[in-house]
Formats: sequence, structure tokens, C-alpha cells
Amino acid sequence: MSEELNISLVQYDIAWEDPEANYERVEKLILERELRSDIIVLPEMFNTGFTMEPAKIVDEVVCSRALDKMKAWAEKTGAVIAGSIAFPESGRFYNRFVAIFPSGKMVHYDKRHLFRMGDEHKTYSPGFGQSIFELKGWRIAPFICYDLRFPVWNRNVNNSYDLALYSANWPENRKSVWFTLLNARAIENQCYVAGVNRIGMDPACTYPGGSILIDYKGNVLSEASSSDEGLLEQTFSLESLRRFREKFPAWMDADPFDIL
Repeated sequence: MSEELNISLVQYDIAWEDPEANYERVEKLILERELRSDIIVLPEMFNTGFTMEPAKIVDEVVCSRALDKMKAWAEKTGAVIAGSIAFPESGRFYNRFVAIFPSGKMVHYDKRHLFRMGDEHKTYSPGFGQSIFELKGWRIAPFICYDLRFPVWNRNVNNSYDLALYSANWPENRKSVWFTLLNARAIENQCYVAGVNRIGMDPACTYPGGSILIDYKGNVLSEASSSDEGLLEQTFSLESLRRFREKFPAWMDADPFDIL
């Protein structure tokens, strides 16, 4: 089993509430070139933008179309395709992170912390559990945007995960906070961190990009520009992470807690 994980982050301008246009944009970025990725990560609500009116544009048919697209991309690229979408279920909407394997296997995580300053909590229902999935021997924990601000929720208890993924629509006016918190999450949790953000504008915000890949010491391995669409690629080493955790086992002195 390989100790390395090849990751790609897809940074682009999300067309507002236009799923088909966004599928075309993603396909142009990931299918028109040869990738060696094990996992390809898309921004938050990658097919609609950060909409607070999901019922207007997302139903079961639209949701199934999004999942079918992700499955097709996974088959064509041979990589796990991951990102969040507005997901209707049992009369509610969730901001759901979905990861689909080339085999068709699907795992998901529902955003726990809903952005009340944008009224997300009035439209979507929160998730109540973390989700960790495995890929090539790596344990991967997905989070969504505002989740980043809550270190207890992100806490890597007993090294339960090796890589934290953050799929976001993070605005320009809080760009410095994005970098600061991603760096902190990497250091305090002794894990790799991948943060993918969008560029462009929607009716509420301007988005700065700044997709980034960080190692377990807080070192920036790769960072996207603030204006360009494209892929950010990096290879992570699990053996390197293990050696660091053994040499500097701060995780062993962490305070125990329960999330109620």
C-alpha cells in the first residue's frame, strides 16, 4: 500500500444557482488534462454557490444529477471526487459534503456549524456527527467552511485522522482569518490540511480563492493565487506524518472532553 496521497483542489468561479454551468466548469478543469490524483476536492456548494434558497433550484432530480456527475468524474479520473452540495432529505436541506469513490462507494458529512450571519441556520439543518473515511490507508476528516472556526469540533482525538479537508465559500473580507485558522488546525491536530475556496462573486460576497495545502507543522506546501481558476496539486507523505507524531507526541497530552 502506498504511503503517499496525491490531492488536487479545484478553485473556480461558481456560477450563481446554475448547476449545469458549474458542471461544465469543473469538467474543463479536471477532465481536459491528465491527473494523477487520488482525491479531487471541490468548493462548498460547488454546483450552486452558497444559496439560501435551495428549494428554488434543488430537488431530488437536481441532487441526483449532481451525484451522477460526481460518479462519472470519479470513474473517468480514477480519483475520489469530493465537495459539498445542498442536499434535500426528509423535508429538510443539509449542506452535505459528499465523497464518491471510483467504485461508486459514497460517504458524506453534514455541516455542523451553520453560518448564522448569512442565515444559513434558517434554511439548512445541522449535522450531528463527524465523519472519517479511509483512502489508501489514510484517514480523512471532511469539514465545511464555518466549521473551521470551532477547534473543539475539529479536534483530532488520539490521531483519529491524518488529513482534514475544508470545502469553503470563504469571503474576501475575512481572507486573513482563513489562512490563520487553517494553519492553526494543522498545528494543533498534527495533521495535513487542505482548504479549497472559490473565486468570483455572488449576490452577497466576493471570494478570494486562496486554496491551500499545509503540512502537520503548519508549513504551506502549495497555495493558489487569489484570482485564477485552476488546480492546486500536492503529494502528502503518511510516513513523514507518522515520524513527526512519534518524535513530537503532543497529542498524548491533549485534554479529554465530550461533545454534548
